[in-house]
Amino acid sequence: MELDQWVEQVNECKQLNENQVRTLCEKAKEILTKGPNVQKVRCLVTVCGDVHGQFHDLMELFRNGGKSPDTNYLFMGDYVDRGYYSVETVRLLVALKVHYPEPGGGWDLNPGVLYY
Repeated sequence: MELDQWVEQVNECKQLNENQVRTLCEKAKEILTKGPNVQKVRCLVTVCGDVHGQFHDLMELFRNGGKSPDTNYLFMGDYVDRGYYSVETVRLLVALKVHYPEPGGGWDLNPGVLYY
C-alpha cells in the first residue's frame, strides 16, 4: 500500500512530495472531523505530550516504547513550535493518524489540541 511506503519514508526523516503531503492532510482532516471529540482509550496506553518538534526525540520514544500498533500512544498536544524538525514531526504524526485511524488502533491524537 502506498501509505505504508509514506510512513516508512517519514520514519526515516525523508521528504514527501507536495501532493503526498496534501493527500495525507486531506485524509487526516476527514478522519478528525468525522470522529468524536471524546474517545475511549484502550489500556495500556502511553500518554505523550509536548513533543515541540523534536523529531529525533519522538523516534527515540517509539524505539523505547515500541512501535504502533503493538504499543498504544495518545498524543496530547504541543506537537510543534520550537524544534528544528517541526515539519517532520507533524508530518509523521499526521501520517500515523491516517495509517491507524481507529481509536485504539495503536495510537491517537487528541484532536482538540491539534494545531500547526
